[in-house]
Amino acid sequence: MIDRYSRRGFIAGLGTALMPVAVMAEAPLTSLRPQIRDEPIVGVVRLVEAANLRGEVAFAVADADTGTVLEAYGGDRGLPPASVGKALTALYALNVLGADYRFETALVAEGPIENGILNGDLVLVGGGDPLLDTDALATMAANLREAGITEVRGAFKIYDGALPYVFSIDPGQPDHLGYSPAISGISLNFNRVHFEWKKQGANYDVTMDARSTRYTPAVDMASMKVEGRNLPIYTYEPSARQDRWTVAKGALGSDGARWLPVRKPALYAGDVFRTLARSNGIVLGRTQVTRQMPNGTPLVIHQSDPLESILQGMLKYSTNLTAEMVGLAASRARGTRPQTLAESAAEMNRWATETYGVTGVAMVDHSGLGGDSRVAPEDLVVALLAAQKAGDLRPLLKKFTLADSQGRPVKDHPIRVNAKTGTLNFVSGLGGFITSPDGAELAFAIFTADIEHRATIPRAYRERPEGGRSWNNRSRKLQRALIERWGKLAGSS
Repeated sequence: MIDRYSRRGFIAGLGTALMPVAVMAEAPLTSLRPQIRDEPIVGVVRLVEAANLRGEVAFAVADADTGTVLEAYGGDRGLPPASVGKALTALYALNVLGADYRFETALVAEGPIENGILNGDLVLVGGGDPLLDTDALATMAANLREAGITEVRGAFKIYDGALPYVFSIDPGQPDHLGYSPAISGISLNFNRVHFEWKKQGANYDVTMDARSTRYTPAVDMASMKVEGRNLPIYTYEPSARQDRWTVAKGALGSDGARWLPVRKPALYAGDVFRTLARSNGIVLGRTQVTRQMPNGTPLVIHQSDPLESILQGMLKYSTNLTAEMVGLAASRARGTRPQTLAESAAEMNRWATETYGVTGVAMVDHSGLGGDSRVAPEDLVVALLAAQKAGDLRPLLKKFTLADSQGRPVKDHPIRVNAKTGTLNFVSGLGGFITSPDGAELAFAIFTADIEHRATIPRAYRERPEGGRSWNNRSRKLQRALIERWGKLAGSS
């Protein structure tokens, strides 16, 4: 039995309303010493100086039809791309796996079935689907009952060996940030658990659940304890079968909620599926995790949306987990067996060199969350130019809204932009495509970073470093100014 349905709405529901986003911080003033290549770059230097950004700036822009580089400012210098790196991951996955590729999650019977009774083990087999959610597991549980299963006399297992286990996408991030969860061959709800608190007199009622569009099952594998302190806001302690959290009572206020990362994805999926199976009259034993692929009879198969749709959601919502899982899947499809994100990213870097002839791509993961990744703007532009000719990437990129001098969005701006943004502490990026008012097509990449100051931020303060918003605003202002310049230059040529 195979089921398919779109979870685009679920992704939107897990948006940033409950999940803080990493922002920038102020850096010590350092002078920028641009390398001026030719006379037209002088106007660009003025824009960079006016932005008053502390750190490094590098960018490149090229004509999409001819491939001619129109302007480049430190364009061969590798800087952290942040989430702009997801554009490269999207190209990698499309090239290796194909736009129509679907991930599969299955329920497999290891043993004979007689009169609805499975005399053996039931295995939930993860296939690396980054969009698997509680609704999908609920459908699988219902389909298991429809397939005639009423009892499982063997063990209940979760197979998570389709991808390597990674404790955190970026271990340098604070433990509680939902955009840096664990990775394994099975993921549920982007490997995030929903923590909600409500004040009841002097105390708090707290819940941990795996909510999605239609269901809100409570979970046992994650626990939360409110403690009478002000700082730290969260602490995390792993145990054999549980993610154990504490939260500072002084930080809770009245009522609220947020998504916390899951560090035990297989146990999380197993916990939720057992609850959903029980609601269908099927009682399962304690979850056992296995890395050995089962050899049995598939009873239910859930297929993901096509990869092209998954990547469009990844680029729109900048979901780190999706980028890492599709990147790992692509690396494995190329015949490698990476055990870490860095090993898989190295395979993607090799692919970029083979495919585009570039040498300035040095990613350490597939999402751009790791600050040690480096990409040269000129090399990303080369990849974008190839993607433009193939028609692969631009339809998946969301529209980038330009603004007036007061920072207000301009509706129906004559310059049209489709791009991927990227933001880390003291890192900002933008890369994609420009259509000038007269229809000229450009490919561009802009990276700004203050790497030295970024390295001084203590781990506990990396969620919202002081002064970050103003640095980010100045970087975005420079990005808009450059796009306006290039749109006019292209239109006047």
